[in-house]
Amino acid sequence: MSNAFEFLRNYVESTTETDPAVARAREDAAEFNLPTPDEMTGQLLSTLAATTNGEGSTGAIAITPAAGLVGLYILRGLREGTTLTCIDPESEHQRQAKVLFREAGYSTSRVRFLLSRPLDVMSRLANDSYQLVFAQVSPMDLKALFDAAWPLLRPGGTLVLADALLDGTVSDETRKDRDTVAAREADEYVRSIEGALITRLPLGAGLTLITKK
Repeated sequence: MSNAFEFLRNYVESTTETDPAVARAREDAAEFNLPTPDEMTGQLLSTLAATTNGEGSTGAIAITPAAGLVGLYILRGLREGTTLTCIDPESEHQRQAKVLFREAGYSTSRVRFLLSRPLDVMSRLANDSYQLVFAQVSPMDLKALFDAAWPLLRPGGTLVLADALLDGTVSDETRKDRDTVAAREADEYVRSIEGALITRLPLGAGLTLITKK
């Protein structure tokens, strides 16, 4: 199964036309040693972002230090008039993302940047307004991030938790380290939420999508 998955991933990547802006963003993220989505995850984000095109949607949120790369994938799907909100406490990450978006041809009005820890600022955002929230955070913050993001989503909106399953180590009950325990508890928690559709995919270190019914 793992070999088949690798073949599929290699096929997708080898048959995808290279976007110079995405390639540049990936190089920049690697230079800073930032976690990044692979091409398949990126394409999924573009598709999910396209679902923000319904009337009344504010847009999407990206909570990740690799806002440049993640943001380019999301902006590819967002329609004109909707906004991507990038949240990260590191000014250098946001500065580089601004450069990448500008070089890719996106207007400054398409993106807003919040220089803050996500959990400190998310309560100030409008509830029931976003169709897509992408988050790549510490396992210790997964549950709190879910609680903060869930009210922001419109019905039909999706919260994407990147690398939330720690390459499957959450299934190893002998693992008692703090990160694994926190990720396991967060996974159990989101699966207990009423009115949510849960999809877990073997992308990255385990991608969890929680869609509000």
